[in-house]
Amino acid sequence: MMTFHIWLAFVAASTVLVIIPGPTVLLVLSYALSQGKRVALATAAGVALGDLIAMTASLAGLGAVVLASATIFTVLKWIGAAYLIYLGVKLFQSAPNATLGDIGKLAQASPHTVFGHAATVTALNPKSIVFFIAFVPQFITVQNPLLPQFAILIATFVGLAGLNALAYALLADRLRRKIARPSVLAGISRLGGGALIAMGIATAVYKRS
Repeated sequence: MMTFHIWLAFVAASTVLVIIPGPTVLLVLSYALSQGKRVALATAAGVALGDLIAMTASLAGLGAVVLASATIFTVLKWIGAAYLIYLGVKLFQSAPNATLGDIGKLAQASPHTVFGHAATVTALNPKSIVFFIAFVPQFITVQNPLLPQFAILIATFVGLAGLNALAYALLADRLRRKIARPSVLAGISRLGGGALIAMGIATAVYKRS
């Protein structure tokens, strides 16, 4: 079974990941700025479902790798670490051009449409998939049954992702003008890029005692 301090470390790492701007966060902000809080709950639910799909699929494949070969598992960790750092550098470099796109083109969609769109974008977000495969193993005890650990991690991350999306939507609705400023988006992007780079380095150097 997973210990409390390992779970707490996962909560901290996951919280950093979900607040980093990416396709999901930008979509949430765009809907909130264009349609207000009327679609906030639908957006948050869609994000939660998308993360549930992506994380379940990723960890199912990861579980097979863990059981098959320790060497492949280690190689996968290093590849994931390198890619996390790459994503962080790209996000940091893109900060001056950070934008939410043309939110005026977002039609007044129904909550059902928003839910489906948010779920699709989130499920296909490469940042989350890489995180699940590369970083999540640091919180898994291979000697213990994998399914209970995966269930705890999935429930924790999906809950945090849904709450984060709802918070972003409500905040953007209240701060419509300020949050869309290029300087604000650039600052968020730099912080997010730095966090991804730190995660990549931590993944590469971390060794379970």
